[in-house]
Amino acid sequence: MFPMILSRALALSMALLLTISAGARAHEIRPTIADVEVGADEVTLTLRITLETILAGIDLATVEDTNDAPEAFLYDRFRAMEPDTLEAALRADWPRIARGFLIEVEGQRLTPEIVEVAIPAAGDLELPRDSILTIAAALPEGQAGVRLGLAPGYGTFVPRQVGGGEDAYEGFLSGGELTPELPRAEVLTEGAGAVFLRYIGAGFEHIVPLGLDHILFVLGLFFFATQLGPLLWQVSAFTVAHTITLALAATNIVTVPAAVVEPLIAASIVYVGIENTIGRGTTRGRTALVFAFGLLHGLGFASVLGDYGIASERFAVALVGFNIGVEFGQLAVIAMAFALTGWFLHRSWYRKAIAIPASLAISAVGAYWVVERTLL
Repeated sequence: MFPMILSRALALSMALLLTISAGARAHEIRPTIADVEVGADEVTLTLRITLETILAGIDLATVEDTNDAPEAFLYDRFRAMEPDTLEAALRADWPRIARGFLIEVEGQRLTPEIVEVAIPAAGDLELPRDSILTIAAALPEGQAGVRLGLAPGYGTFVPRQVGGGEDAYEGFLSGGELTPELPRAEVLTEGAGAVFLRYIGAGFEHIVPLGLDHILFVLGLFFFATQLGPLLWQVSAFTVAHTITLALAATNIVTVPAAVVEPLIAASIVYVGIENTIGRGTTRGRTALVFAFGLLHGLGFASVLGDYGIASERFAVALVGFNIGVEFGQLAVIAMAFALTGWFLHRSWYRKAIAIPASLAISAVGAYWVVERTLL
């Protein structure tokens, strides 16, 4: 009786996951990247930003995709606007929008003004549009430095202080967080260790909670395994493989369009789930297959470092830290899955009642993504 109940609970959970993922589109949330120049009497930020989310009033602290927001219809309306129309909407709503750019000197909040706006043509409406917004704020008298951030609803913020070479400060902040004080007379610097630790966190976050497709792939590996040792080897092979292609893709040595990569990643999830169900393959064969799929997933990871806008001088440090974070994220997924079902791993009914239903549900989600990413 208990195995049947557990089986149904897992199937229901996976069905819910499928329902949630079914609404996903290509309107993912990207961080706002800012090149920061702090002068004696003015601070200037050149931002790569998705203006439509801010104009629509979407709370980026609560969603990962604009389709999930109550204001999705507003986002779509702004996304379809031509550049001149969108710029006019931005300037008209600037008094409200400006309050979301946090610029402080000794606790005093400064209000920025628009210097310049560059908005691309509408293009593919299913993809986010990156605009370039330059804003500036006059600094009060004195030598006190400036702290910068975005309001919580404006999402992740990546500020980079320009003019300081490879050691210039580069932050990765959640909405509401502020930078350290950026001085006027010199450029704030940070060592490679700080960058390394920050990208460990970024890699972990890209798996848990943001990497649903990668989570499902790792769960597919988990439900094939009967021992933890081989499973950990497979996850490590996956990490090594995606490190290789991530480095090649992020340095533009290998370039594969996302329209090709994303459906193939979804197809890899389908394959793993089906192979689990029919019970074919050996541990050694599965490890080799996982390595091959890891090469594919690495191409999917490549846009992440680009989204964070990391400087080329920090690329190696960021790459290593990011991949360590990804490995930690994958191990966290395995640990959570083992905590829920590992107690029954060697029971005679485990495969029939847990592994096969879960694998079928994983394949169903992957199959939907294949269709969504190719036809919808």
